[in-house]
Amino acid sequence: MIKRSLLLSLLLVGGSLQAQEQAPDLAKAKQIAETICVACHAADGNSQLSANPKIAGQVKEYLAKQLTEFKSGARQDPAMSAMAALVADEDIAAVAQYYASQTLQPEPTKNLETVELGQKIWRAGIADKGVPACAACHGPTGSGMPAQYPRLSGQFAEYTTLQLQKFRDGGRANDPNQMMRMIALKMTDAEMRAVADYAAGLR
Repeated sequence: MIKRSLLLSLLLVGGSLQAQEQAPDLAKAKQIAETICVACHAADGNSQLSANPKIAGQVKEYLAKQLTEFKSGARQDPAMSAMAALVADEDIAAVAQYYASQTLQPEPTKNLETVELGQKIWRAGIADKGVPACAACHGPTGSGMPAQYPRLSGQFAEYTTLQLQKFRDGGRANDPNQMMRMIALKMTDAEMRAVADYAAGLR
């Protein structure tokens, strides 16, 4: 009985120590955000330039995946690859969690003339082209689904449009099972802009 109690105690202590070791260092992550990431994404993840995405409130698993792939070269971008190289592998999860915990300051929809088309594509896709509804993966309100599908609500429409174009044109190829590449190939620039602008206004 004593041996059994001792073994149980050791297991509980070991599990507690392991959990402490794996807990993300958010203080260090904040320091990284304020020194390495701040120039492009702002310390709180609310970028002011549409060339740099808002990452506040983004899905943490998605952020970790992108940062890892910028670092490995699986996702190509000279600026981000250089910045990602400065983040140690063991800090990536913490940085992702830090930005995921920040409050997004969302962008508004800017082109009311294309809202109807954007809404239609978001909710129902483009049936005659075989384009699925965006909401199927990114959620009805654009909040994303861990870990493969990012939050698009409140994102710069310009940035979302650019990513769709990169998927179509071969500039980006880190989507699971080539899913986004196959979808983007079937969309026109006008359709991309419409759905990106609609997504920006989702809350």
